[in-house]
Amino acid sequence: MRVVVTRPRHSGERTMRRLAQMGHEPLLLPLAEPVHDVEEARRALLATQGAVAVTSAEAIRALSLLRSDLAPHLGRRLFAVGQATAKEAADLGFSNIAISEGGGTELAAMISSHPSGLTDGPLLYLAGSPRAVGFEAGLAERHLSFLTVECYRMQNIVPDDNILRRLFADTRADAVLLYSHETAKRFFSLPFVRHNPDIFAETRFLCLSETIASAVPEPMRSHVDIADMPNEDRLMALLIHA
Repeated sequence: MRVVVTRPRHSGERTMRRLAQMGHEPLLLPLAEPVHDVEEARRALLATQGAVAVTSAEAIRALSLLRSDLAPHLGRRLFAVGQATAKEAADLGFSNIAISEGGGTELAAMISSHPSGLTDGPLLYLAGSPRAVGFEAGLAERHLSFLTVECYRMQNIVPDDNILRRLFADTRADAVLLYSHETAKRFFSLPFVRHNPDIFAETRFLCLSETIASAVPEPMRSHVDIADMPNEDRLMALLIHA
């Protein structure tokens, strides 16, 4: 199958390797690129002592730019969403990692069941912009003290129409993988996509969650499949039926 991956280049290339190993033809269409705020991450770590939470591997990549300055913080408790994020943290040197297999809401629930990890002050949430609200809302509902610090932001990429034509018009794309609500909104707002709906008549839109699927325009909702868990393994499992 020809599968379009709408992730930033770093994570998208990893996904493409997985797809190729599964026998698919992966095509990368990054719609955003990260801009790291290393100094903000540095200040946040120095100003806090307790556990750290991340809901994206991009926050770990921002921390990696601190190099040796990160060393004093590698023993801090780290709460992470997903195996991929946890692996990047472990590769960077973090040694006390707790992993949630769901999304931000599930991570908040897991943290609330580990109160011993929150004894050294508020939880430091190293976040990006824009981001989903589920994690912070879940912490607030459980009356958990936290500090949100944005250590990266996603900058939009507007692909050239010639690239979009090659991906979708010259040869049909069988599936598009959508990993975030913001990415889905950007994809369907592209003029080429809005003006050529017939090109997607046989394309499946595979979404990591219900929230992401809600960004798909109503006329295309019948083309949507949603992972039963918000992780890439379950998303890729949808390709069997796409």
